[in-house]
Amino acid sequence: MDISTRYLGLALRSPLVASASPLSEQIYNLKQMEDAGAGAVVLHSLFQEQLEREASELHYHMTEGTESFAEALSYFPEPTTFHLGPDAYLKHIRKAKDSVDIPVIASLNGSTLGGWIDFARLIEDAGADALELNLYHIPTDLNETGGAVEARYLEVVAAVRAAVSIPLAVKLSPFFSNMANMARQLDEKGANALVLFNRFYQPDIDLENLEVYPHVLLSTPQDLRLPLRWIAILYGRINADLAATSGVHTAEDALKMLMAGANVTMMASALLKNGIGHIRTVEADLRRWMEEHEYESVQQMRGSMSQQHAGNPAAFERAQYMRALTTYQV
Repeated sequence: MDISTRYLGLALRSPLVASASPLSEQIYNLKQMEDAGAGAVVLHSLFQEQLEREASELHYHMTEGTESFAEALSYFPEPTTFHLGPDAYLKHIRKAKDSVDIPVIASLNGSTLGGWIDFARLIEDAGADALELNLYHIPTDLNETGGAVEARYLEVVAAVRAAVSIPLAVKLSPFFSNMANMARQLDEKGANALVLFNRFYQPDIDLENLEVYPHVLLSTPQDLRLPLRWIAILYGRINADLAATSGVHTAEDALKMLMAGANVTMMASALLKNGIGHIRTVEADLRRWMEEHEYESVQQMRGSMSQQHAGNPAAFERAQYMRALTTYQV
């Protein structure tokens, strides 16, 4: 049975990838991920704010923001609480490459065009096999149009693509007026893969202390519905690879994503909840299901339940929405 796949032009032994999380900060954990069967590992994000030399400026950026990322389990951290600064991050990439044989994918979250370009080049020089751009911007300017927001994203991808030669993945949110069109444009700008979707932890309010505080919620299998739909819709319609993230906890979740059209399925919350060894359990269950259903390879099943190949293509669009509402039983 062949469970290998290709992602970002890289040969992976398995479609099970450890996505960005605090677990990737330790080389020992990366080795455990490889031993458990991970096809690749995505390192936690390097944020441009970490690269500012003045601590006061860094503090300002972090405390004035309104978002937190899946890789961060603390919210609005003080500069001294960052686990890995820029130099340490680059060294971490080199150590990771020396320690494991599976592909090491770096992750970058910039805030200026120059920052994206400069640090992407440093990451490439450090030896990363690929780079994942962790794109996120909260538009708060009442005069800024949706088109302007999209143009900023596309500019970043095109600029980084021109600056580095390693494969480039783009991790983004689903919040676009036309996700299909945005995916096509990102593909045309040089994204080798789209990672669907990023989960951002939103602030909550502490009613007793009247403070805004973090309320970190790890994903659940229910979160896979949104990326599953869009991977199924995009499969075969763009050239970029498709990575499924958010809600992949079990072999059943991974199988659904692969059938929808994903090249790889990524796990972070599942590993934080169940330990790194959970990768081994998911792979064993995946192999068992494939054997029982007479699948010889992951490639054989990939995209088999995409919109292109589904018996009812409308199931991914409006018609199924109406059916769901009319058939729901209380």
